[in-house]
Amino acid sequence: VLIKFNIRTVFTTCAFYRTNYNGFDYIALLYNAAWCCFFNGGYDYITDVSISSCTIEQSQIIMFPGGFSAGDEPDGSAKFFATAFRNAKMTEAVMKLLNERDGLALGICNGFQALIKLGLVPYGEIRPQSAESPTLTYNTIGRHVSKMVYTKVVSNKSPWLQGAELGKVYCNPASHGEGRFVAPQEWLDKLFANGQVATQYVNEAGVPTMDEEWNVNGSYMAIEGITSPDGRVLGKTR
Repeated sequence: VLIKFNIRTVFTTCAFYRTNYNGFDYIALLYNAAWCCFFNGGYDYITDVSISSCTIEQSQIIMFPGGFSAGDEPDGSAKFFATAFRNAKMTEAVMKLLNERDGLALGICNGFQALIKLGLVPYGEIRPQSAESPTLTYNTIGRHVSKMVYTKVVSNKSPWLQGAELGKVYCNPASHGEGRFVAPQEWLDKLFANGQVATQYVNEAGVPTMDEEWNVNGSYMAIEGITSPDGRVLGKTR
């Protein structure tokens, strides 16, 4: 889904990543098209809380790209992000960005997993996960998948989707080993009722499906992306 903004405002974006990240150049391209100024928060910035929290205070957007850290080990870069951002200073900086400065946050691939582990989706705040919380887990095929997929925009609640046409199907590349979105039925119902399901995997007819040919990781209800309750935080597998 292309990210577009209606006014030519320069946004300062803090992008956190680890070694062997993927999707960063792709996101940078989209941001540049949207008149955004990138600040790259690399490994040194993640491990230095003072630098990271100060950087967030100077930004309008936080971005977590994907990352095949250490050979795409379980949970990937998400566990590193989650550990760092649970620091009190980091948590405070993030929540002030979202609640007091109208900021935004985006996570792609392992970045989506980081948002879930932190609680930024679906809760909209940094908080512990419970056993019932939605999460991302291993693809049903039991291995990494890399192919083009069709995703359908099913909510226009998020500012991230203001340039996307509601109901339109987009063809995007997918590449992940843990992209399967799972959640209890109660949570699934709640996400759809709140308009927090942003995108779904669909077949060539544009219909959400559990067929692995189209829903490549076996995500429940074919969910590919979700948002926070207010739509300011968006997480997508790709």
